[in-house]
Amino acid sequence: MENLTGFRDPLSWRGRTHSVTADGSGCGAQGSPTRSQTRASGKLAAPAGWRVCAAWASLTFAAWGLLGPARAQSATDLELVIAVDVSLSMDLDEQHLQRDGYVAAFRDPEVHKAITSGPNGRVAVTYVEWAGPLTQQVVLPWTTIDGAAAARAFADRLEATPISRARMTSISAALQFSGSLFESSGVRGIRRVIDVSGDGPNNAGVPVAGVRDALVAQGLVINGLPIMLKMATGFFDLADLDRYYSDCVIGGTGAFMIPIKDKSEFLAATRRKLLLEIAGHETPARIIRVQAPEEASDCLIGERQWRRYMDGRFPN
Repeated sequence: MENLTGFRDPLSWRGRTHSVTADGSGCGAQGSPTRSQTRASGKLAAPAGWRVCAAWASLTFAAWGLLGPARAQSATDLELVIAVDVSLSMDLDEQHLQRDGYVAAFRDPEVHKAITSGPNGRVAVTYVEWAGPLTQQVVLPWTTIDGAAAARAFADRLEATPISRARMTSISAALQFSGSLFESSGVRGIRRVIDVSGDGPNNAGVPVAGVRDALVAQGLVINGLPIMLKMATGFFDLADLDRYYSDCVIGGTGAFMIPIKDKSEFLAATRRKLLLEIAGHETPARIIRVQAPEEASDCLIGERQWRRYMDGRFPN
C-alpha cells in the first residue's frame, strides 16, 4: 500500500528508530517504564519520553495528512476530451461554426450552472483537433473549470487559437489519442467522456469499431456530433452518417449523439450536448441514441470508399 508521504516506509523517512533524548527516554525499547517506576507509583507510569513520543507520532500523522491531499488527484465530476474534425472535407466556414459552437457553449450561463451543480462543482476539459492517422493536436491542455470565470477564460483561449487543417479522416486514431490523454489529466473524474465530432466515416488508420469497443471496456463513454450539412453527392460522403456514428463510433453507458444537418443547428446542438455531458443525465428520447436499426451500418464503409477511389486513380 502506498503511503502519501512519498516514502516506501513511513517509519524510515527519518530512520526507523527515532531518539528523542540522549538518556533513553525516546520512542524505542529504551523508553519503556522500569519495574521500580511502576512499583513506586502503584500504577503504570507515563514517563516524559513516552509523552514526547506520542507528540511526535501526532505530528507525523498530521504531516502525512497535509502531504496526502497535495499528492492526491483532485476530484471532479467529469473528465472531458472534446475531439473535433479538422479534415479538408470540412469547409473552413464549417470549421469556424464548429469552433464557435464550443466557444459560445462555454460562455453560456446554463453551462456554468451545470458545472457548479455537480457533487464536486468542477469539470476538467481538454480540446483536441484531429484529421488523419498522424494528425492529432491538443489545442487547449487539461483545464479545470469550476465556475463562470474559468469557463469564460477557456472560451477566450479557444477563440483566440487558430484552426488547423489536414488531410484524411481517422476517427480511430482520434479516439486512441483522446483515450490516452486521461492519464495526464491530473484529476480524478467520476466520469470520463470523449466528445467526437466529424463529417465523414473513418477512412484511414485501424478500423474504428474495435478502438471504440476497447475504450468502452475501460469505462469510457464516447458521444458523437455527426456533421451532415452537405448533400451526399461526393465520393466520400455518407448519407446516413448519423447511423454510422450510432453503430460504429459512439458507445458506453448513456452514450448519445446529436446530428447537425443545418448550419443554424451548430450553436444549439453543441450547447445541448455539453449540458448533457456535464450533467450526466439520461439522454432525452428525441436525441438519437445507440440503437439497433433494421440493417447495421458497414463500419468499414469509409475504408472501402478510399480503396475504390485509390483503385480508380491508380489502376493496377
